[in-house]
Amino acid sequence: MARWVLSEAAAQDLERLTDFLLQGMPEEATRTVDLVVDALHILEQHPQIGRMLGLGLRELVISRGKTGYLALYEYDETSDLVIVLAVRHQREQDYH
Repeated sequence: MARWVLSEAAAQDLERLTDFLLQGMPEEATRTVDLVVDALHILEQHPQIGRMLGLGLRELVISRGKTGYLALYEYDETSDLVIVLAVRHQREQDYH
């Protein structure tokens, strides 16, 4: 079973997304973080489930109603480790 870790940048992304939700929809902030973390746990059993982006990067689509979130990650088969590099809302232009 693979392990997954958040990079510092991905942790900051989750904090940024939470702060944004706390401003307009505070009741959704905790649910959203739980949704993202639950989706990342899928990578423990299926680390190659995300679509390939090239250069060894993959993208996990995390559905939330009409939109959702995207997690950019890389998987090192040798160490069986998933490193989540970034998390963003699907409507954002690019990863930070």
